[in-house]
Amino acid sequence: MSDGGTGIFESVDDVVEQLAETGYLASNAVATTVFLADRLGKPLLVEGPAGVGKTELAKAVATVAEARLVRLQCYEGIDEARALYEWNHAKQLLRITAGRDETWDEARTDIFSEEFLLPRPLLTAISGDEPTVLLIDETDKADVEVEGLLLEVLSDFQVTVPELGTVSASRRPFVVLTSNATRELSEALRRRCLFLHIDFPDAELEQRILRLKVPGLDEALASSVVELVGALRGMQLRKSPSVAETIDWARTLLALGADTLDEEVVRDSLGVILKHQDDVRRATEKLVVP
Repeated sequence: MSDGGTGIFESVDDVVEQLAETGYLASNAVATTVFLADRLGKPLLVEGPAGVGKTELAKAVATVAEARLVRLQCYEGIDEARALYEWNHAKQLLRITAGRDETWDEARTDIFSEEFLLPRPLLTAISGDEPTVLLIDETDKADVEVEGLLLEVLSDFQVTVPELGTVSASRRPFVVLTSNATRELSEALRRRCLFLHIDFPDAELEQRILRLKVPGLDEALASSVVELVGALRGMQLRKSPSVAETIDWARTLLALGADTLDEEVVRDSLGVILKHQDDVRRATEKLVVP
């Protein structure tokens, strides 16, 4: 293992096997990139449509590594206090009130200590000494300013708290950043990561996923479900069905006792895989049931 690597996997084949044991079926391209991120100690940027398994990949790696999963869910307006750390102001105020006879210098030394610090995901991930997977989810939803913070953390795996000093990782986490590509991430952030694009699986892989996740599903019905979902993804929909929705639909068909797909079953259950009325209308007009 080279410097900085986390040493979770021994080979690309080991990635495939161990992820499969968690229920995550990885292609060779996915397994190779995960292995390299592990071996080189590099953050892994995973990009692709919503629902193709980007977040699940991080969870599967955490399961294999028997590591804690620390998740930073990005959203518009997220700031340093939510991503990195903030001070427990209420507790600080109580401490100041309790020590009325102290000078400010005496009180300040106490209230700006670790006891009053509230670590958020980034600081939590680098300050522990146990195996950790840091998931920075939907990075593209965060403001550009947050990327600057990520650059500092992911470059040196350390955080500077002005009142306490620099906190450096004694054990580097395995880092996964996900993006739905709703905006372009900076080149500086991309340079610090290995890149992996995950698209919707091909028909063969999606049928394998269905057999794994919905074991009671008939093979012929599974094939029909995958074929129909593929046709839906080929339409210009507001939101194409994700893999998770394919699984939900297969489970729905089992619950309905459907042995085959017919127009009535498809029409009545389209709401499981399509989430917009415009999409349902378009699919109803154009879809040919196999």
